[in-house]
Amino acid sequence: MHKIIIDTDPGIDDAQAIAFAIAHPEIELLGLSTVFGNADIDTTSQNALTLLEIFARPDIPVVRGASKPLVQQRLPAPDFVHGVDGLGNLNLAKPAIELADENAADFIVRMANEQPGEITVVAVGPLTNIALAVGQDPNLPSKLKQLIVMGGTVQQAGNVSPLAEANFLCDPHAADIVCAHDWPLKIIGLDVTLKVMLRDDHLASLRDSAGQTGKFIWDSSRFYVDFYTADQNQAGVENPVRQCAMHDASAVVCVVEEGAFEFISGGARVVSDGIAIGQLALNRKANSGIEYAVPHWQNRPLVHAAMQVDTERVRNTFLKTLMQHALS
Repeated sequence: MHKIIIDTDPGIDDAQAIAFAIAHPEIELLGLSTVFGNADIDTTSQNALTLLEIFARPDIPVVRGASKPLVQQRLPAPDFVHGVDGLGNLNLAKPAIELADENAADFIVRMANEQPGEITVVAVGPLTNIALAVGQDPNLPSKLKQLIVMGGTVQQAGNVSPLAEANFLCDPHAADIVCAHDWPLKIIGLDVTLKVMLRDDHLASLRDSAGQTGKFIWDSSRFYVDFYTADQNQAGVENPVRQCAMHDASAVVCVVEEGAFEFISGGARVVSDGIAIGQLALNRKANSGIEYAVPHWQNRPLVHAAMQVDTERVRNTFLKTLMQHALS
């Protein structure tokens, strides 16, 4: 059994990731820690609670985390991607369940200390909570089974600048701090997540075969799919396919299907200012003995970044898990 905590900023694709974690029989979801990102912290925290109600798991604790980045000003929420409410403008009722009385960083540290070596944290939002947690307990990396991050891009163009992915741009200082620590760190970035697309026919199959969860994923995805379709239209694509990227759920699928991803390894930095702000820079010559003229790459632990993915395997695992869960 894989014990996981999802650090999240729900978020339409975050909702898909949470639904998968709940549905998979080999995953035990220990809690959700929330962070700003796709919406402000009040909205993402309420969304996390709402999702657990919809997915029939109100027993899973939700802890509130960071409301702003470590250093820079908080960027405007991307309401043109996820809607003003973060969930496709469905304007759902306020959840009946409430937040747990604990801070996100405290929760992550406490759980890691109570169950050393057993927990995987899957971070699918800005990395502020993770940076705060490792600042609180510098030995945290040795106490986690692994840390899987949805963020960054190595070769693929960024989605918020030519070089940067949204989660890393939202708090580049936190992302660089996380990459400076020696935990088993896997990055599931745009290099692979943009290859795992959910078409409308995939989403319709969930609507029709995955119960209340599938219906919610379909309903919330309408806004998201519209965004991706408009993006294709703007790029001059004729007859664009109605689809959306499976960003965050791909990172959770990696917990149970690591073999579906191919990784390269090296020391990593995240640029914290200037025109390249938010860029993930990976030292692909980390094992060559080469010494660079600048000191920024010295003594950086290895980070494992996914560069290739078995698209069908990841997508099919996601779809089948949700549909089989609905039948159980």
